[in-house]
Amino acid sequence: MMLTKKAVRVLLIEDEQFDVDRVKNTLAPFKDEIEIVNVVSDGVSAIELLRSSPDFCDVIIMDYQIAGGLMGDVLISRLREGVLPPQIIVVTKMSLSASDFSFAANLIKAGAFWYCTKYPIDIEEHIYQPTDFVLGILNAFKKRELERGKLKSDSRLMKNIAERLKDKEIVGASQAIVNMTNEVLKYARTGANILITGESGTGKELVAANIHYNSDRKFENFVPINCGSIPADLLESELFGYQKGAFTGANADKPGLFELADHGTIFLDEVAELPLSSQVKLLRVIQDGELEKIGRTQVNKVDVRVIAATNKDLKAEVREKRFREDLYYRLNVVPMRIPPLRDRKDDIPILLEHFLGLFADEMNRAKPEVTAEAIKELVDYDWPGNVRELQNFVQRILVNDFSVVTAASVHASIGITPEINENGHLKPENFFSDGSIRPLREAQEAFMREYVLFVRKQSTSDADAARKLGLLPSNYSRMLRTLKIK
Repeated sequence: MMLTKKAVRVLLIEDEQFDVDRVKNTLAPFKDEIEIVNVVSDGVSAIELLRSSPDFCDVIIMDYQIAGGLMGDVLISRLREGVLPPQIIVVTKMSLSASDFSFAANLIKAGAFWYCTKYPIDIEEHIYQPTDFVLGILNAFKKRELERGKLKSDSRLMKNIAERLKDKEIVGASQAIVNMTNEVLKYARTGANILITGESGTGKELVAANIHYNSDRKFENFVPINCGSIPADLLESELFGYQKGAFTGANADKPGLFELADHGTIFLDEVAELPLSSQVKLLRVIQDGELEKIGRTQVNKVDVRVIAATNKDLKAEVREKRFREDLYYRLNVVPMRIPPLRDRKDDIPILLEHFLGLFADEMNRAKPEVTAEAIKELVDYDWPGNVRELQNFVQRILVNDFSVVTAASVHASIGITPEINENGHLKPENFFSDGSIRPLREAQEAFMREYVLFVRKQSTSDADAARKLGLLPSNYSRMLRTLKIK
């Protein structure tokens, strides 16, 4: 009966013919399972064979004190170089006691799988303890096959990761995007929590995904959740899960998103929308890695990297007592800011070409020609909805089946007319046209909206804009909500 599905290919490194014969005699009864494919008398020859054909053998049996200068632990380390190196079994003339741990430890550290002695007693025909010797070879082969399987599995996983990164490519060539891409790669090498800030539609989840799939956690789950899209009374059960019988309708255990993200990354979008009760539990997960499941007295331990995102000024939320200060500092270990599209206008033509190619393929439409005037209009437009709005614009162009995209079709698709501005509101100067009389309050709001947007463009942050307008950050945030400015 075959002990393995295929013969184990063995390279023997031995400089004494007497010992070569003893190894061959020991393995002769197993010739269908174990095949000596080559015999060399020095370490340099063995390394050259492996260099020319890395997979020609599965197991190397080597004399520890081989001739030629290259021997022992150094030779083992050299033979174990490569992607899928052979397993190594060492045979030695030395008589070793059962307590000689240092010799064995050094062999294992160098990369050997197993070792045995040649002849501690008077045996001339075979290797001492031949059964252990043969079993050692078979076990070494099985270990290499497991490593081969893992290598194939890792290769498939890496291919999947590469495909995901291609799908989630950060597109652009502006200095802002180059800097941000460098930050993504730098922060991916750490396990620190990250707080991403930026306006709606700038691509915060895209950045978070790129950090995850470039990190050591890339083979584990990336779990995104929009904290503002889940009702407050359901949020805790979604994040932390619940135990069967915890409440009416809890008919089975439910794992929370933190459990699903164990050893991976959770992305908390719109984190400012978390109610204070959920913030307390989130703080404990981040601080201690302990998860309080609804209906369970024992805590679960989890290892999760947290990437949070918001389009709000979290410092202002902390001052207004809507967001816990201690949680803010736990999340804001590494701050990242994604610039709005209006601050990287060089990327607009590149993004336009990217989305046209992507969505034209998806919709099975011909890619339209875009005139220079149309591109100028797109670059001049401020894109209050950022990259998401540009995506929607491209899809709208393709749905309408324009063969040529002109300046007029850009205006029609974006919704800009001589009277309506890029934010969809009547321009203040048009309040003075005939037939355009509006209530005073509407005129005041229109002026305030345009002026605040103007000040925002001239400011480095919302806090800077609030200072220029002479407003407290809390009053400034309230005004933005009233004027429906994102």
